[in-house]
Amino acid sequence: MSDQPASPGPRPRLAICVTCRAGRELGEDETRPGALLYEAVGHLCAGDDAPATLLPVECLSLCDDGCSAAISMPGKWSYLLGGLDAAMADDLMTYAAAYAASRTGLVLPSRRPASLATMVKGRMPPAEPA
Repeated sequence: MSDQPASPGPRPRLAICVTCRAGRELGEDETRPGALLYEAVGHLCAGDDAPATLLPVECLSLCDDGCSAAISMPGKWSYLLGGLDAAMADDLMTYAAAYAASRTGLVLPSRRPASLATMVKGRMPPAEPA
């Protein structure tokens, strides 16, 4: 019998657009809002018990709709979220945990944190089996 703790189950992949300008013109030295969101979520995804695996991406094509993220997991629908910002990092982790617990990936608006109730911009069917 091993003294090692059980490894966590599969986690969803949370892709965050780090190049997002959130539909704004930025100053030369201004950090992109997408990078700020990624950094805020990164602090919450650091441990083995994190609700998601974080992936930086360069564009999710929601450029005029605030910061964007996509969540996916084998056998589940994938969701595209927009209108995000760094202040929503904790709520995004709550959403990721609910997504992981859902059999299909569906998290009804009434089950999402209030800040994310209307942030789903699209969804795609599972690309691979569970």
